[in-house]
Amino acid sequence: MCHPDQVMADTFPAPSAETTLPSDRFLDRELSWLAFNQRVLELAQDQNMELLERVKYLSIFASNLDEFFMVRVAGLKRRLATGIAKKTISGMIPSEVHNAVLAQSYAAMKRASETFNDSILPALVASGIKILRWDELTSDERQAMSELFDQQVFPVLTPLAVDPSHPFPYISGLSMNLAVTVKNPITGNELFARVKVPPSLPRFIEVSRQRFVPLEDVIAGHLDKLFPGMQVLQYHAFRITRNEELDVEEDDAENLLQALERELMRRRFGPAVRLEVENSIDAHVLDLIVGELGVGSNEVFRLNGLLDHESLLEFMQLQRDDLKAPVFVARTSVALAEVESATAPDVLDVMRHHEILLHHPYDSFSTSMQLFLEQASNDPNVLAIKQTLYRTSGDSPIVDALINAAQLGKQVLAVVEIKARFDEQNNIDWSRKLEEAGVHVVYGIVGLKTHAKLCLVVRNDNGKLNRYVHIGTGNYNPKTARHYEDYGLLSTDPKVGEDVASLFNHLSGYGVQGNYNRLIVAPKGLRLGIVERIEREIEHIKNGHQGYIRFKCNSIVDETIIDALYRASQAGVKVDIFVRGICALRPGVAGYSENIQVRSVLGRFLEHSRIYDFANAGDRETWIGSPDLMHRNLDRRVEVLVRMNQGAAESIVETIDLAMSDNTASWHLQPTGDWSRHHRDENGEPLIDYQELLINRHPVARSAADAPTPRRLDTILNKVGLFGSH
Repeated sequence: MCHPDQVMADTFPAPSAETTLPSDRFLDRELSWLAFNQRVLELAQDQNMELLERVKYLSIFASNLDEFFMVRVAGLKRRLATGIAKKTISGMIPSEVHNAVLAQSYAAMKRASETFNDSILPALVASGIKILRWDELTSDERQAMSELFDQQVFPVLTPLAVDPSHPFPYISGLSMNLAVTVKNPITGNELFARVKVPPSLPRFIEVSRQRFVPLEDVIAGHLDKLFPGMQVLQYHAFRITRNEELDVEEDDAENLLQALERELMRRRFGPAVRLEVENSIDAHVLDLIVGELGVGSNEVFRLNGLLDHESLLEFMQLQRDDLKAPVFVARTSVALAEVESATAPDVLDVMRHHEILLHHPYDSFSTSMQLFLEQASNDPNVLAIKQTLYRTSGDSPIVDALINAAQLGKQVLAVVEIKARFDEQNNIDWSRKLEEAGVHVVYGIVGLKTHAKLCLVVRNDNGKLNRYVHIGTGNYNPKTARHYEDYGLLSTDPKVGEDVASLFNHLSGYGVQGNYNRLIVAPKGLRLGIVERIEREIEHIKNGHQGYIRFKCNSIVDETIIDALYRASQAGVKVDIFVRGICALRPGVAGYSENIQVRSVLGRFLEHSRIYDFANAGDRETWIGSPDLMHRNLDRRVEVLVRMNQGAAESIVETIDLAMSDNTASWHLQPTGDWSRHHRDENGEPLIDYQELLINRHPVARSAADAPTPRRLDTILNKVGLFGSH
């Protein structure tokens, strides 16, 4: 296992005087993230969308914000506590960012509550779905709920009193709780107690057909059973968010697993960073909770109606197709489906003839990458399999295939990233299961996370050992692959195989990262490789050629790369950035970014692929892979980009052109950092839905020899007037 000193990150000199750029050229990353989540909320507010899809987006908005507080806001609060006052790249000090984040988050949560209470809830009622409070139930329904309470709820409840002999209880992060005040009828003393709503039970209980009541209301309706002989005065729901970031020392790599497990235990007791309460909460009760948790007044979010909108995702289980987007079933990649057949394609055989570009979820993950690994694990001529695992599903067929291969006597290596945030315990469990089956499990390089998406199969082809490789932009997770947009490459190119084999040896053994043929690898070469290619586009402009750069990523924050893009814009290079989340770059500013435009597309699929495309005076370079343009990806992770062949590159670039078109529904980033939604034309007609257009692309299967890459989008784009060369 390598030491960080053996893997040097890119370093660059300060910009020269002639490239000096204004000091306010960067947007704040935390506020940019909040702007992204506001775009998610706008989907929940869109009354032209299917109703349960709006509910889903409201749940996603809430879930996103929970994680943001657990990690990013917690980090801000930790820096404030340690007295760190270093300015961010936006010029704000941590206290300014913290205050702005709290204010904007509170305002967004209020808008989310208004959206639910005033728009979504009435629409649900109109559609025959009712979320009722306890006093709205009929007497028969209350009787049914009382029976359910006695049988399934009461046995798991533990009321915790607060008095001189009962200290204020520990309250776990993101749990729903009831703050209860009761009165002793004999002494007249008023007492406080906390009741935790069991997370093991559904949040919404169906009392009769599509009539639901929140679980906390069922509990509140039976508080007399929890506090017999006491007079229940009042109760209020509340919820806290804690710092759940991990801090693991990796100096002793042998004990990394144990150290991480200890830290996971400590995570439960992280300090509170947000308190959500019902707006009707009694002031004295609130003061008690605030004092015990140690939260500031600006960390208290008083909200109307139900708390915890994330749990609304339960309603997506309803059999109401009339309220959901049409069902989408991924197809087998046209490059794999030679003919319409009920039998599975022989993935390794097709790979021997040509490279295969996969685009998930439009191309099925299960009949491509997953099938590739399953067939390899059973193939008697396959000698070895090497795989990186960052996040995978709870019942992972990927892990099962690796275990099967090991049991069949193949050499199997799994590079498991056990520090993948919020998947730590899951990955620890998989690591142990893999080790027990005889898989060689390693945890990558000390000081770095292994985020690259790689799979290498070594096969004996008639006495010659060949390498079969998959490189992707997304995790090896069959469940998220149905909802995340990602690209993958299946290749037997010896150069790719040599590169990936070398990298796996670096991850599992000792040595310094070397040079690669078709890969760019972080942390040693990624930032430098991207900046060099940006500078090359500038040189093409100076030499009279056209310069063009297209990036698609989840986040762009790195100052060095952003400054290089600014210099490219100043030189006349056209820059298109298709970003899902954070963007610290200011586009469209006269003098340094007028040639840059930034767009964002949000929809039923989460745009997750990372693409870096350079026109290169006609010799296009298009790279796909795992890294976003953030410090952690460029400096503290093992990331991989692979260069695509020209046919695949054209197919990928055409999708970016479609997303960036003025005729496509998207959000446009303004120089101020605000995002404006463009989803209707000047006549009020809806613009083209980028993802729906790709869903409706159903290429006719051809022979493998005739289909080296997925069908181009020329025909579709010509029909809608979007296709054009750059």
